Amino acid sequence: MRKIITLSLLAAALAVSACNTVAGIGRDVEAVGTVVSDAARPD
Repeated sequence: MRKIITLSLLAAALAVSACNTVAGIGRDVEAVGTVVSDAARPD
């Protein structure tokens, strides 16, 4: 159990460090939303 928690915390730290700021995370989420929205739009 301790190993799972440690690995989860490490993964979370790596994910957060990929985006330097909260604003960066917001931009990433917005970009994903845009891609999904464009893919769902019928042509």
